[in-house]
Amino acid sequence: MKTRPDPLPEVNFSDHGDIRYLHLGTEWVQGSMRLDEPFEIHLEYVQRMMAWLLFVEPASVARRHAMQLGLGAASLTKFCHRKLRMKTTAIELNPQVVAACRLWFKLPRDDSRLSVVLGDAAEVAAHEHWRGQVDALQVDLYDHEAAAPVLDSEAFYADCRRLLTEDGCMTVNLFGRSSSYERSLARIRAAFGAEAVWAFRPTREGNTVVLALRTPQIPVRGELAARADEIRDRWGLPAPKWLRVFRRVE
Repeated sequence: MKTRPDPLPEVNFSDHGDIRYLHLGTEWVQGSMRLDEPFEIHLEYVQRMMAWLLFVEPASVARRHAMQLGLGAASLTKFCHRKLRMKTTAIELNPQVVAACRLWFKLPRDDSRLSVVLGDAAEVAAHEHWRGQVDALQVDLYDHEAAAPVLDSEAFYADCRRLLTEDGCMTVNLFGRSSSYERSLARIRAAFGAEAVWAFRPTREGNTVVLALRTPQIPVRGELAARADEIRDRWGLPAPKWLRVFRRVE
């Protein structure tokens, strides 16, 4: 007998000074936005989800395709679409989240470069439709309690790898009271290969961003520093600071 799926949580927001926060029916923050800078990325860990920029030529970025699994407050989607001028696809299960982002978080309507798709991230990752077409895959999938990643299996990460172009990259947010970073990291390494995985130190809030490359890269000395400076100068992200807390996983 087929069980009825759990109801999707209610979506609301709160304002504290210049910051607007997205909530899924609890006090846990699912995303945020500065009201006077709606197309910038506010949270530190979300900025780190852009670390894939370190591994591509900056001049090529606008020709690439970014995909977000989990819309949140649409920070990554808006940044990739508006600031980086990329083709951008976001996959979100909860239609209320999409409506909230358009109503309260300045998410633009779909256009020739932007597509927000209502769907299940696991099904999208496993489907052939986008296989080999995504250059930057950003995975941030949490339920309303933010207890652990909703999708965190080796099979799911293998499907994510198959979405990527040859020089594509996945960044994933690992956070949660009941999640195990080491267990999640082991699954990512099993899916991508031990030499393909990089990781940040945790933020003060406990978010650890892990990066996995479709094809392993070990940049020559100084290359990442030069890229980081260019990312800061072009797009205002604090990429030089990333290098102090970002290393290939041994």
